[in-house]
Amino acid sequence: MTTSPRCLIFDLDGTLVDSEPACNQAFLDLIPDLDLQLEELVRRYRGRKLATIIDDIETHLGSTLPPDFIAAYRARVAVLFEDQLLPMPNAAETLAALTCPICVASSAPVSKITHALRLTGLEPYFAGQMYSSYEVGHWKPHPGLFLHVAEAMGFQPADCAVVDDSEVGIQAAVAAGMAAYQFIPDGGPLEPGATPISDLKDLLRLFPAAG
Repeated sequence: MTTSPRCLIFDLDGTLVDSEPACNQAFLDLIPDLDLQLEELVRRYRGRKLATIIDDIETHLGSTLPPDFIAAYRARVAVLFEDQLLPMPNAAETLAALTCPICVASSAPVSKITHALRLTGLEPYFAGQMYSSYEVGHWKPHPGLFLHVAEAMGFQPADCAVVDDSEVGIQAAVAAGMAAYQFIPDGGPLEPGATPISDLKDLLRLFPAAG
């Protein structure tokens, strides 16, 4: 009996690129009254939809952010990325060694995905295989994005595996019927149904080259 090759679906922020600090520092830079520490913001908003994050911040502040806030936020994140964005450790080496099909599926807009991968030198590994929640109208933990990716990549959901650092990403992978690998380099709680990995190069052991 033969099995189909696995397709690996990578999250972007916090999985391939070390972007969570910059994404949340932008909130602190733009909202002087936001009285939360950077570490708390990262924990609170990891993997979440931006609109959901803004709703939560407005509830916390007890006031509404300006109508142009999202545009200002995107611009500030882009500046911070240019200044400080790095790939996660061993990301390039792992991607270069993997022999199965790979792609990126993120809650971020395609423009942000492309920018982040270009800055960190990871863009060539994905050859246009970048998928965004904004294209399908579903955000994690809804499985819609991952199900769309499986179809676009030509795989059944059961033949796909997701690598994601966020709770909502793992929940979406499990809901989609995919194997879930939770990237937790610093430890932390493991989502039900997930296999932990502490280093991206662990994937080379889990998905060795055929033959």
